[in-house]
Amino acid sequence: MSIETTSSGSLLLAGKTVLVTGASRGIGLATALAAHREGAYVVAHWASSEQAALDLQRRLGDRGCLVRADLRDADGTETMWQEALAWRGRVDVLVNNAGAWLGSPLEDPAQWRQGWADNLALNLTGPADLSRNAVLHFRERGAGIVVSVCSRSAHRGDDAEHLAYGAAKAGLLALTKGIARGFAAHGVLAYSVAPGWVATDLADAGDADGASVPLGEITPPQDVAEMIVFLASGRSRHATGATIDITGAAYIR
Repeated sequence: MSIETTSSGSLLLAGKTVLVTGASRGIGLATALAAHREGAYVVAHWASSEQAALDLQRRLGDRGCLVRADLRDADGTETMWQEALAWRGRVDVLVNNAGAWLGSPLEDPAQWRQGWADNLALNLTGPADLSRNAVLHFRERGAGIVVSVCSRSAHRGDDAEHLAYGAAKAGLLALTKGIARGFAAHGVLAYSVAPGWVATDLADAGDADGASVPLGEITPPQDVAEMIVFLASGRSRHATGATIDITGAAYIR
């Protein structure tokens, strides 16, 4: 497989090891492929989409490695990190992408509690556990980058049926900012991207035709992936701590 280069002729992630969670579909898939195009060795995490993961492995070839884990399980997440680290002896970039838009309806107390538990576990605690391992590793090495996929919901809140999702994504946003502030002196950079509706499985439940987006279409996952890859390159070090909104101007802060 040929490797495309940037306009400057250099690869953004040449030789870097990049761990992408939720890499079998959507933004994660687009990110894994874009990172691979830019010369990275990609550790692709998946949870349930086995065939999609195997298809991705074929596309990544010998610069790809699959790891499986349920990020709601702390022990499984720890094992997955160790497997990712063992592949090439280091991880240079962690992309916290895996997540889900899970409901938390007010009317049913059991569904409300379950929605909060699931959202916090998948959209916040799992990424936090991975980030902890990454920061410890990066601090020891003196360099490393965390990129977290948050959401416009982290800024504005989500709808009435998804209050827990918005709160969890806001927590992930705060976590990533805290990593940037707390560990910059150790060479650790951290960024967030905050998409709106993206053309993934979630689009079926939202504004599928992009009518509310000034650009006239919902955001392609590749647009988010390209920003993640650029941030992962470390070419804008002093942007550490920043959040990049990717909404087609549907939400502007």
